[in-house]
Amino acid sequence: MKTLTVELGSRSYPIHVGQQLLGNAELLTRHIRSRQVMVVTNDTIAPLYLENVRQQLSDFDTASVILPDGEQYKNLDTLNTIFTALLEQRFNRDCTLVALGGGVVGDITGFAAASYQRGVAFLQIPTTLLAQVDSSVGGKTGVNHPLGKNMIGAFHQPGCVVIDTDTLDTLDDRQLSAGLAEVIKYGLIRDAGFFDWLEANMAALRARDKQVLAYAIEHSCSIKAEIVAADERESGQRALLNLGHTFGHAIETGTGYGNWLHGEAVATGMLMAADLSARHGWLSADMVQRTKHLLQQAGLPISPPAEMDEAQFMKLMAIDKKVVDGELRLVLLKAIGDAIVTGDFRAELLGETLGLAS
Repeated sequence: MKTLTVELGSRSYPIHVGQQLLGNAELLTRHIRSRQVMVVTNDTIAPLYLENVRQQLSDFDTASVILPDGEQYKNLDTLNTIFTALLEQRFNRDCTLVALGGGVVGDITGFAAASYQRGVAFLQIPTTLLAQVDSSVGGKTGVNHPLGKNMIGAFHQPGCVVIDTDTLDTLDDRQLSAGLAEVIKYGLIRDAGFFDWLEANMAALRARDKQVLAYAIEHSCSIKAEIVAADERESGQRALLNLGHTFGHAIETGTGYGNWLHGEAVATGMLMAADLSARHGWLSADMVQRTKHLLQQAGLPISPPAEMDEAQFMKLMAIDKKVVDGELRLVLLKAIGDAIVTGDFRAELLGETLGLAS
């Protein structure tokens, strides 16, 4: 097991990465303040891991909520299901919620914890690669709205993150590839050497080599932990973590939540960001090609959906958390490993990039 720390003063918390961690009760129990624990999971994960987690929490008054699986259920109605369970079972403000699942479960459980009785504790047990390297770390929680993804939520940090890499054994290939998109993102925004390593090791990652996957997860988490510690509420450099996300969220919303996985939409969005960067003369054609090739090697889509045109992209991208005073800002690339957040891009060049979808 390797342990990293998200340094946030009195709210600092550990990220544990390793095999067979679901059997290590102490990793969770040391962060639980009272007897009441609610495990939130979904109907895909529950048959696989819920009983194991409940056994580790056998000394507590543990209940569970099983949600339907899918991005289309990341909404206020599903959130209310968690609140109803907490209230029906008279959970108090010292209770702890445990998110057992992928990014949807983690985001919605975290938002429930941020909101219930104005804030209760929660712990993260991410079971997908995407959740392990991205959404479980950093305290972003929330739900989707039909008009925009993740536009309703709160910052609420977990008490700990327990990443059992053995859970990836039950992850399907499409979901694994979706998680690799977020891994590739870290190389693009922060670490050119890591990007080189991914080029050399992508086949091993897709073959689920345990040692290679563990390194990719650990390194991704270390980059995110460093960025979150420096900018918890995204007033500066944390926005770099959104490379490809403005384009990608538009794809997810425009095609209907769940039709494109988040990582698939982000992958296409990152290549669109690289394309726009190249059109400004900031990124070389070779770097764009390397990005495209690595995404393809990861089994990810590289072309925006044909049914979305420039006008639809612009309409949906205008509903984005990086819009400031009506100005759209994007994360673009100066080089592999060097990203910027800027509103200083030419509208006609953005139109050319978006025109790739039509």
